[in-house]
Amino acid sequence: MVVLGAGLGLTSAHAVTLEVRAHTLRNGLRVLVHEDHSAPVVSSYIYFRGGSRNERWGETGLAHLFEHMMFNGGKKFGPGVFDDVIEGNGGSTNGFTTRDYTAYLNNFPREALPVVLDLESDRMAHLTITAENLEQERGIVMEERRLRIDNAVAGSMYEALYLHAFVATSYRWPVIGFMADLERIDLEAARRFFGTYYAPNNATLVLAGDLDTTEAIALVEQYFGGIPRGPRPAPVVSREPPQRGERHVVVRKHAELPSVLIGYHGVAATHADRPALDVAAQILAGGRSARLTEQLVRKRELAANVAADLSWGIDSDLFLVSAQARPGRRVSDVVTAIDEVMTEFGATPVAAEELARAKRQLRVGYIKALKRVGGKARQLGFYDVVFGNHRAMFDVEPAWQAVSAADVQRVVRTHLRRERRTIVELAPLTGEEENP
Repeated sequence: MVVLGAGLGLTSAHAVTLEVRAHTLRNGLRVLVHEDHSAPVVSSYIYFRGGSRNERWGETGLAHLFEHMMFNGGKKFGPGVFDDVIEGNGGSTNGFTTRDYTAYLNNFPREALPVVLDLESDRMAHLTITAENLEQERGIVMEERRLRIDNAVAGSMYEALYLHAFVATSYRWPVIGFMADLERIDLEAARRFFGTYYAPNNATLVLAGDLDTTEAIALVEQYFGGIPRGPRPAPVVSREPPQRGERHVVVRKHAELPSVLIGYHGVAATHADRPALDVAAQILAGGRSARLTEQLVRKRELAANVAADLSWGIDSDLFLVSAQARPGRRVSDVVTAIDEVMTEFGATPVAAEELARAKRQLRVGYIKALKRVGGKARQLGFYDVVFGNHRAMFDVEPAWQAVSAADVQRVVRTHLRRERRTIVELAPLTGEEENP
């Protein structure tokens, strides 16, 4: 049973809603406030519209680098102080970077709201960017790349997939950047990136929890209102030429079992076909009775596990299917079985119960993400940045519910075709072989 958190509402059509006050400062900072008095805590998220899609070839890794740089202090709060102050006030802090944005979050007692806004406004307006802290964070990020991509099976496979599936757009390179690009980021490039993408007119601040909306907005005006606007970021070239044939890549790493990662060219999060592709992903791999799971894992015993998911992005991303082969099984047999399931999926009408189960699974995941104030703040900011308006999150479930069996068949036949996909095969190295 899923228990709805305080502040969640249900319309007559059972769609989830939240009471949200939207406010925009004169400098362009967008503010979203949601009151939830179920516990004396507040969650803040600041989403900057600067992810790896906003980088250029040869200058990758800047967005992720600033996820680390943002904890180096500002004019009022010096290096290393941010974490200490947050934790000293009973809170926690973190940050993460994606292709579409970089986000910073804080969870804290309600009494600490002025302190948190003071900290966040200080680093937005006066972040310390020096040669010394650039070198320090560069080294940390390079080591992170070695750990998560260069020396990691999954990281290497995902990097290979996006490098070969995309040829023109900035979704091609990894969020963490290429090692050679990280090595040559200089102080001028860092300051230019910060001045463009960390300006208030390029950000959304979300506050959710035990607060008063009017008082919270007044505090935001007090702390952020004096920060000047930045330049308008350059538009992102997001047109990818159509893929005309299947691409196949082999990654060689030390691993116990072979596996496969397949990326079909999908659609942007705001595309009309996105809800039906979400449903299709659940029908394929959402639980033990899902089609890929039933055929590859349970009946044929070709794979130890299988997954399917459509990545949501501002631009068209990938519909991913992954599977790990069982001992003694070949990746080619796994791919053949996936193709058979896909062919049948596009040719056979989806049963009513199968369709309803997929929609229930999507609803449960959606509601679970909103159970706590941190989840509400995160989702509000995500939809505001990726969909263009936070209110888009209230239309997501009705769109799933409106998907028909014919819609699912149509998007499978349209988007999940062999000529639109890239296959990354993991071929495990033997004990004597070295990583290339």
